[in-house]
Amino acid sequence: MTESRNYRLVHGGGDEAEIPHILIVGGGYLGMYTARRLEKKLGSGEARITVIDPNSYMTYQPFLPEAAAGNISPRNVVVPLRKVFDRVRVLGGRVVRIDHADNTVRYEPNVGEPQTLRYDYLVMAAGAVSRTLPIPGLAEWGIGIKTVEEAAYLRNHVLNQLTIADSTDDKAVRAKALSFVFVGGGFAGAEAIAELEDLVRDAVRVHPSIEQSEVKFYLIEAADKILPEVGPEVGEKALNQLRRRDIDVRLKTFLESAVGQRIKLSDGAEFDAGTLVWTAGVKPSPVVSASDLPLGPKGHVDTSEYLTVNGTDNVFAGGDNAQVPDGNGGYYPPNAQNAVRQAPVLADNVIATLRNGKLKAYKHKNLGAVAGLGVHKGAAQLFGKIKLNGRLAWYAHRSYHLLAVPTFNRKLRVLSDWTLAFFLRRDFAALPEMSDPRQAFEEASQPQVEDGRLRRVS
Repeated sequence: MTESRNYRLVHGGGDEAEIPHILIVGGGYLGMYTARRLEKKLGSGEARITVIDPNSYMTYQPFLPEAAAGNISPRNVVVPLRKVFDRVRVLGGRVVRIDHADNTVRYEPNVGEPQTLRYDYLVMAAGAVSRTLPIPGLAEWGIGIKTVEEAAYLRNHVLNQLTIADSTDDKAVRAKALSFVFVGGGFAGAEAIAELEDLVRDAVRVHPSIEQSEVKFYLIEAADKILPEVGPEVGEKALNQLRRRDIDVRLKTFLESAVGQRIKLSDGAEFDAGTLVWTAGVKPSPVVSASDLPLGPKGHVDTSEYLTVNGTDNVFAGGDNAQVPDGNGGYYPPNAQNAVRQAPVLADNVIATLRNGKLKAYKHKNLGAVAGLGVHKGAAQLFGKIKLNGRLAWYAHRSYHLLAVPTFNRKLRVLSDWTLAFFLRRDFAALPEMSDPRQAFEEASQPQVEDGRLRRVS
């Protein structure tokens, strides 16, 4: 299949080829909100808009810890892209190469042969992936919490560890199953360990052989504090909150090895753990380095205050895969708050470029940060002055994110989940087989009995 045929296949061919093509790489916060604004403000004949993403939905990542704890259904933290667009084409697949010198991208559909697409305007909104380190055993046993699939898996896995412990008298097996290690004390790590500790504390009540004192949660952080985003005072109170819940927070400590699920820490501690969650930072999506775009010192797209890519024409970037100068010699943090607010500026600058208008610089004053640390527990710093902990911070966290999650449909579904939780006990059903749904069918297709005994399937 030739390049021109691919292009017609995707975009319909004919006169459409004469209409400027805006290609958005990534359907996360920045990609989705940018596409929505472009669709709203551009006439149907002014430009064609395409979004490419491996997933057909945008994930509202701040809700992933609550999804992992079962407070919100995983389905309710994602927004189907095709439901929010009218004239935007969504392609399910992965961009594997960007050649801006030729205004082309190499795109691999989720199913089918690779294709080459041309564009007139490019928006880099590919986001970020977990930043791992070459620690022995980490790749084999660790799990992140960057995707809704990871959050759903983590909930099933954690609850299954309780089932394992409750089903044996072997002390070593029980101790391993009831040890949960989280590496990274930023938002993702602190919120995830707090929410899952809440889940386990409740679930222990329905596992008669398990005592709460047997459950061990560890938060490993290389720095001398946690939650730096909320400031030192609020962060210290959040640290005390976690420690009062018997979460073993170890600062200035590194994970050195996890081979065979044997955890070795830089402070000399060594123990087995059935759960290892890695939340120690993110890095730009690999597609960023698979391009001829100029990159900054940490591998992000080198972006101006106008959200244009330095040294290029008609390329724009923002969000987690870009370094956007803040006007004070630094860069805006790559978080959801900035990605959402960059989207309208970026979209307007694309339109201004298309119409030969004037570009607008991105400027944003940090509104603060909110973290949920379990039911009725949290930490927040608002507008640089208001510092909250406990229940008030939890209310601030939920209120802010309920307003921020896209679409009325998702707001209502999330609110329904929270409302039902006030009246119904937490659900402890674990579905660990979801990670390998064909296992039961494969077992059924094999001989079940060997030498007169039921065959054990590993």
